[in-house]
Amino acid sequence: MFCGGITVFNPLVQFDIKPTSKVAVIGIGGLGHLALQFLNAWGCEVTAFTSSESKFDEAKSMGAHHVINSIDAKQIEAANSRFDLIISTVNVKLDWNLYLTTLTPKGRLHFVGATLEPLNVGVFSLIGGQKSISGSPVGSPDTIKTMLDFANQHSIEPLVEEFPMSQVNEAIAHLESGKARYRIVLKADF
Repeated sequence: MFCGGITVFNPLVQFDIKPTSKVAVIGIGGLGHLALQFLNAWGCEVTAFTSSESKFDEAKSMGAHHVINSIDAKQIEAANSRFDLIISTVNVKLDWNLYLTTLTPKGRLHFVGATLEPLNVGVFSLIGGQKSISGSPVGSPDTIKTMLDFANQHSIEPLVEEFPMSQVNEAIAHLESGKARYRIVLKADF
């Protein structure tokens, strides 16, 4: 919670997200699965963007009301002007201009995942709807306290798989294969 939890909770406080907001999360992994839980408990209408069909039902069980295939341009286009906020947790290049079309006027695309390539964004996508792009790391000590209290009140916790430290290579291979659900914890066995 002190890493992934606060990373996705901080934008809710920082941007004064309302319980009536429509919010999407790109990437349902170590950060995204926590974002879905927080947003649902916050009262938002929550949409998950994922390229993994095996995560569609899981995303709904974690709080998503809707799931969109993040590599299906037609599904993304059908969400035109739907979201007040999109939280991106991924570190891959996507068609950011396409995602900007899914924002409402004054909507925000917010990065908490470290996309490694420069963003290729047309400025008219931003100007026309007064849209914003932003990013943030973890939150302040006060926001961390608020996050922990909120998580406790709503029984929000990370989903983890445990591996003994002696199997660290297997744990890394499991993570790299994309099969981790959703964070991996190594436990000392020596």
